[in-house]
Amino acid sequence: MIGCLAGLVVKSGHVKADDMVVDKVYHPYVLPLEREVEWRLLSRQNDTGNVLAQRLGLGWSLTETMTVEGYAIGERDPDDNFDMAGYEAEVRWQLVEQGRYWADWGLLFEYEKRHKESAYEATVGLLFEKEFGRNSLTLNAFIAREWGSMVSNGWEAEFRAQYRYRWISAFQPAIEVYTGEDFVGVGPAVIGLHRFQGQKQLKWEIGFVTELSQVSKDHSFRLALEFEF
Repeated sequence: MIGCLAGLVVKSGHVKADDMVVDKVYHPYVLPLEREVEWRLLSRQNDTGNVLAQRLGLGWSLTETMTVEGYAIGERDPDDNFDMAGYEAEVRWQLVEQGRYWADWGLLFEYEKRHKESAYEATVGLLFEKEFGRNSLTLNAFIAREWGSMVSNGWEAEFRAQYRYRWISAFQPAIEVYTGEDFVGVGPAVIGLHRFQGQKQLKWEIGFVTELSQVSKDHSFRLALEFEF
């Protein structure tokens, strides 16, 4: 089964949305037969401009340990022209049974192509999570390869981390760290979860990340809603 996502990316200024390191810390878990609808908002402000990005998505699990999602991405340029900007497919694979070993592991695969442009990106990520008491430590390590005539061919690496205290399901404070090319950011976040009947659940996340490696201003705000059913 193939998942379909629709996404919107709205931007102003001359900062490109796909240069944003702050996005989402992935957990290595897959719910059996899960389906999900997800919406994300991401705003970044720095001395060179402003980016406001939105993403709406839909995905399905292929097996009890693997889920697939697809993305359609649009962008609005500084002249307020909106058009299709790219396509992306994502696969998340849970490698071990949750709680069976010392830590939980997963893999993430992504493939992106810019619309009507010779620009491609493939990403492989290692997902790690360790729970101790009410505390959770989640780590993501990504390696990405870009190629095409419209981009600079080469490799990039990113790292994301989230330390979360599971106080109650609806309110779980966290600290997040994001690193990428010429970027190191850290900031607070809050995660919440509400369970409905059966496997249905609604998850929300709010985070604010400040860039630390530069003297200039660089702040990112993210908001996400994810409904699993």
